Amino acid sequence: MDITDVIIEYRRFLKRQNCSSNTVRNYMHTLKHFVIWIKVPIESISHKDILAYIDHLYERRLNPKTINSYLDSIRGFYNYLIYEEQLRMDHPVKSGYAARVPEPLPRYLKDEDVNRFFKVIQKIRDRAMFMIMLRCGLRVEEVANLTIRALDLPRSQLLVVNGKGSKDRVAYISNDASEALQSYLKIRSGSRARKVFLVEKGNCRGKPISVRGIQKRMEYYTKKSGVKVSCHQLRHTMATQLLNADADLVTIQDLLGHTRIRTTQRYCRVSNLKVQRDYHKAMAVLTDQGL
Repeated sequence: MDITDVIIEYRRFLKRQNCSSNTVRNYMHTLKHFVIWIKVPIESISHKDILAYIDHLYERRLNPKTINSYLDSIRGFYNYLIYEEQLRMDHPVKSGYAARVPEPLPRYLKDEDVNRFFKVIQKIRDRAMFMIMLRCGLRVEEVANLTIRALDLPRSQLLVVNGKGSKDRVAYISNDASEALQSYLKIRSGSRARKVFLVEKGNCRGKPISVRGIQKRMEYYTKKSGVKVSCHQLRHTMATQLLNADADLVTIQDLLGHTRIRTTQRYCRVSNLKVQRDYHKAMAVLTDQGL
């Protein structure tokens, strides 16, 4: 079996599956590393070889999440060989092969920190970008890729196209986020770029701002406000605020584009004022009834 031809065909398969360019690139990088490491033909790999490879990754001091990403890529490759190419072999990557990943609780901003952070943002474009993250729950990549056509301001909503996992979803726009966005659109350059948020200075003026460009603006305002915050924390803050405002967990899951409800349930362990209110309400009833 010619490994080069197989990997080329697998790359074409991933593209036919509508995998994003980032996913394809990451899978190819992982396979390149794996193929260089193995000492036997790919069709001769056994589960013992995979275990040895996991040990190798640990020796390189990769974190558990990265190791699992490598294993997912290799598992997908052998799924392709076995189920698509009909290669007769035992699957070497067993379902239980995974590094245990710690699940830190989502970090969110308190109301006073949100106010401090936005108070120092004077640039109209930046205020609109970060309000979209806070009120609509968009990831930084989704903000960078947001297009003019995806906006539906009369209905206070926008369409997130090809979000994480190549999924589309509708996000709703609050009044304050809509005001910030409309203020920006009024002063936005006459560029014919499809993306909403554009670079405003330098040689790239009028071109779409990159993910790194947005992150650098976040770093600037973090330093200026004294509030330690990241783009993703604004998304976490939205979820926590919705939960504390008695929004249903399934609603929050849909708004954030989570595939599994378990991901959304993490916010219940952070700051669930609804649970606190329900507890005190129930205790008041029990106290009135007496012991």
